[in-house]
Amino acid sequence: MYDLFSVIIHKGGCYGGHYHVYIKDVDHLGNWQFQEEKSKPDLNLKDLESEGEIDDPLMILKAILLQEESNLIPVDQLGQKLLKKIGISWNKKYRKQHGPLRKFLQLHSQLFLLSSDGSTVSLLKNCVLQAEFSFQRNDPQVFKTLTSESPGLNDRTSCPHWFDINDSKVQPIKEKDIEQQFQGRESAYMLFYRKSQLQRPPEARANPRYRVPCHLLNEMDAANIELQRKRAEYDSTNNEFELRLHVGPHYHFLNGALHPVSQTESVWDLSFDKRKTLGDLRQSVFQLLDFWEGDMVLSTAKCLPAGLHVYQTLDGDDLTLCEIEIADEEDIFVWNGVEVGGIQIPTGSDCEPLLLNVLHLATSSEGEKCQQLTESPQVFPSNAEVGSVFTALAIPVGAIFLSSTECTNEGWTAIPQEDWRKTFREQGLTNGSFVLIQDSSNSNNSLLTKQGEWITTVNETNWIQVKNLCQSESEEELVKIPATANTVVFDIRIKAIKELKLMKELAENSCLRPIDRDGKLLCPVPDHCTLKETELRIESSLGLCPGKAPTSSQLFLFFAVGSHIQPGTEMEIIVEETITVRDCLKIMLEKLGLPGDSWHLRKTDWCYEAGEPLHEEDATLKELMIYSGDTLLLIEGKLPPPLSEMLRFQGFLKVPIWWYQPHGCAGPWRSHQDQTNGPPPQGGVWGASATQGAPGDTYAEASLSYLGDIEISDDATLAELKSQAMTLPSVSEFFIPSPAFLRAWTVESKRPSRLLRINQQQLREYKLGRRTEICLEPLQKEENLGPQDVLLRIQRRLPGERAYGPPVDLVWDTALGWTASTLQRRVADCCSLPVEKIEIAKYFPEKFEWLPVSSWSQQTTKRKKKKKQENLQGAPYYLKDGDTIGIKNLLVEDDGDFSTDRDDAGKEKQKQLALGGRKSQEVLRGQSSSVVSGAELPGRPQRPEASLSIHVGSFR
Repeated sequence: MYDLFSVIIHKGGCYGGHYHVYIKDVDHLGNWQFQEEKSKPDLNLKDLESEGEIDDPLMILKAILLQEESNLIPVDQLGQKLLKKIGISWNKKYRKQHGPLRKFLQLHSQLFLLSSDGSTVSLLKNCVLQAEFSFQRNDPQVFKTLTSESPGLNDRTSCPHWFDINDSKVQPIKEKDIEQQFQGRESAYMLFYRKSQLQRPPEARANPRYRVPCHLLNEMDAANIELQRKRAEYDSTNNEFELRLHVGPHYHFLNGALHPVSQTESVWDLSFDKRKTLGDLRQSVFQLLDFWEGDMVLSTAKCLPAGLHVYQTLDGDDLTLCEIEIADEEDIFVWNGVEVGGIQIPTGSDCEPLLLNVLHLATSSEGEKCQQLTESPQVFPSNAEVGSVFTALAIPVGAIFLSSTECTNEGWTAIPQEDWRKTFREQGLTNGSFVLIQDSSNSNNSLLTKQGEWITTVNETNWIQVKNLCQSESEEELVKIPATANTVVFDIRIKAIKELKLMKELAENSCLRPIDRDGKLLCPVPDHCTLKETELRIESSLGLCPGKAPTSSQLFLFFAVGSHIQPGTEMEIIVEETITVRDCLKIMLEKLGLPGDSWHLRKTDWCYEAGEPLHEEDATLKELMIYSGDTLLLIEGKLPPPLSEMLRFQGFLKVPIWWYQPHGCAGPWRSHQDQTNGPPPQGGVWGASATQGAPGDTYAEASLSYLGDIEISDDATLAELKSQAMTLPSVSEFFIPSPAFLRAWTVESKRPSRLLRINQQQLREYKLGRRTEICLEPLQKEENLGPQDVLLRIQRRLPGERAYGPPVDLVWDTALGWTASTLQRRVADCCSLPVEKIEIAKYFPEKFEWLPVSSWSQQTTKRKKKKKQENLQGAPYYLKDGDTIGIKNLLVEDDGDFSTDRDDAGKEKQKQLALGGRKSQEVLRGQSSSVVSGAELPGRPQRPEASLSIHVGSFR
C-alpha cells in the first residue's frame, strides 16, 4: 500500500543535536556514482571479433563507456582502456583512417558529449538506451556481461538511488546501508511514506524544474551562472602558468653561451593553460611573434651563470604541456633549431657551459711573467677536456690545480697529466670552481705559497697609468689612477680628466685606448665595461684620446694600402658591424681619396702581412667575423678566386700517418726497437701503459707513434693510401707483407675513432677533412671487412680471479640486426660455448663500469607512445667498432660481477676527485714540482719550418 521514501535522523539529545535526511530519488533527478566502484568484467573480444565489430571504433568506444556507471570518463583514460581491451592503441589501429581520438569524438557529437575543455567524454543519454538495445540484439551474452554489475543501467525503473543530504554535503547511499545508521540511545528518526499507486506525470521524470515557481527558477539560474563563473575563474587560476619565451633572433652566441642583445625584445612573458597541447602553444607563439618567418622550434632552456643554454627540443604537438612535463616559469627558447646569428648552437646537458675562475701569473709589459696572480672568468663546455685551459690561456704546458671552494691556500688538488683528457664534468667541477695554472717556466716559484702567504693581488688596490693624448694644454701629461679589476672604465676616464685638469667637454667626447709595448694605440675600450671584462691588466698604460668609443653595434678597424704595412701608418675608421664588405671598401677609398673600382680587401695574417681576401663582398663584417681592432688591407687588383676552389681543383690531401699498436694484441710485425722497449721510430708517442689483467680502454692503453705525412689524391683508394704509407722510412723497420695486413683508423682526440673498412673505396667517399689524421694497425692475417661487419675486442674472464685474458679481435656480421641475441650467438660460436651458458657485458672505460648485454624491451614514456626496437647502436650501449666486450662462463662462475680490481680503484679515485680531498701544504708542493718537472708531453713533431719575409729598413 505504502512505500518508504524519506527518513529524517536526529543525532544528539533533547537539548541539542544535528539533523540530516535520506530521500529516495523517485523522479530520477540524480545521476550518482558510488565511490567504491566494483570491478567490471572485460569485454568478450571473441564475440565482438566474430561480428567484425572490432574494426568499428564507434562500437568499441560505446562498449567501454557503457561499463562506466556515470558514462563519464577522461579522454586519456579512454585511450588507455581501449589499449587494454583490444590489445592495440588508437594511433596504430584507427588514427590513419579516423584521425586523433579527440577529433573523432568531436566529429560524432550525436553520440559523444565532450566537456568544454575537451578533457572528459560521456555518452548522450538517448544513445545509452540505443547502445544497450543494439548490444542486446546482436549478442545477449555480451550485453549481460557488460551490464551485470553496472548499477543504474538496468535498474532505472526500481530507482535504487537514495540521497544522504547533510547540510551542504549530498552523497549517494545504498538502501542496505540506511539500516545501519540507527544505532545508539541518542538517535531518533522519523519515517515518511507515500502511496504505491501514486504516479508522477511523465514530464516530471528526470526534470528538476517541474512545477518550480518562476522566481525560484530565475534565482537558481542566476546562482548557477555565478557558480560556473567562479568555477571557470578557479579553473583558470589553478591551470595557468607563466612561461618565459627567449626569442632566438634577439640573442647572440658569445663565450660558449647565449646572451640577449636587448632585454626588452629578447624575453617575452606568456600566460598559458597547461592542459592545452604543444601545438596550441606553438600557434600562440606564432601569433605573439608576428614577425616570425620560417620554421619554429621550441626547446627547453635554462639561465646559467655563463648565459642561456638550450637543452631539449619539444616534440609531439598532440601532447599536453603536462604530459611533456613543462613546469611553471619554464624557459622556452624559440629558434629555427639549427643556428643563432649564423653560429651553430650546441645543445644538451653534455655540453652545458661552466663558468670557472682561472688563476694564473700575469704578464708584464715587457712580456715577462711577474709575481702577480690574476683571476679571469673563463667559460668551458662541461664535456671539454681539462687540458683545454692551456689553449685558452696560450700557455704551452704546465700544471693544473683544482678547488671547488674560494681561492685559499688550502683545498687545492693537483691533476695528474694522464687525467688532463678527462672532462670538467668528470673532474667534478661546477660553476664558480677555481682552476690554478702553474706555468712550467715558473716551476721554481710555486704559486701556492711564498713565505707562508698567498700570492694574489686580485682584490688589492693597484693603479692604471693614463697618458694625455688630446693635444690640450695640461700641466701634467701622465697620471696614475687607483683601480681594481672591478673598476669601470668610465670612472677611470673621468678621474683622469680631473687630475689632468682638462676641459669638462672632454667627458662627452673622449675615450681610453690601450697602448702596447711599441707605443701603438689599440682599439678603444667601452666605458660600461670593467677592467676584468676588457681583459686589461693592472698597471697597464692607457691613452686619453679625443672622440667617442664605438658602441656595441659598431666596429673600430685599422686599414692601410698595400700588402706591407709600416707601423704607425694605419688609418682608423668606425663602421657598423652590419655594413657589407663592398660598402666598407667604398668608405675606406673615399677617406683615402683613391679612385677606381679595381680594389679588394684582405685580412692580415700573424706576420702582419696580407692574408686571405674577403671574397663575399655582399656579406656583412659580422658574418665574416671581423672584430674591433682588426686590420684590413686595401689591395689594388681584381678579387682572386677562393682558395677552396683552388684546393678542390687540385684534389690532393696531406694526411699525417700514425702507427697504432694495441697492448695485448701484438702480432709478429714488431720492430726490434719495440721488442727491446726502445723509443718510437720517429716523433712522439701517445698512450699510457696497460695494467695486466685489466681490460681498460684499448685505445687509451695503446701507443700512437708518428710516422710522417703523405700527400695523396682524394681519388686514390684506401689500399693505395696504405701502400704509400708503407714507403715511409719509419715503416721500413716493421715487417709488413702487404697492405692487406694493415687496418686503418681515423684519429680523433689522440686515439683511434672511425674504422675505414673497404680497401677499394676512394678517399673522397670517406669524406675526410683537411685535418684528418690516420693511424695504421698491424694484423696477423689479411682482413677484408664488409659494410655490415663490426670489429669488437673480446676478453674472457679468468675463472676465480677478478681479471681478464688478453683481447682478441671479433668480427660480427650485423646483417641480421644489431640485437643482443645475435651478438651472444656470435660470441658463443667464437668461444665454443653454449649460448645459454655465457654472459657478456660492454665496458665503459670512462666510468670504469660494465653493462651486461641482454635482450630488453624499452619502456614507453608519455611523449613516446611508440616502442623502440632493440638496437645495440642506441642507448644504453652505443656499440661501435673497437669496443671491449667481456665474456663470463656461467659453467664456472654464475655471479653477475664483471668488474676488476682496477675498476674499483678507478671508481674510488673518481670519488675522491669529486669530493676534493684536502691535502697538506708539503704534499701539494711536492706534487706541484713533480707534475711540472714531468710535464713534458711527447707528441706529434712540429711542421717543417717555413721561410718568412722580413722587411728591414736601411740603417747607416
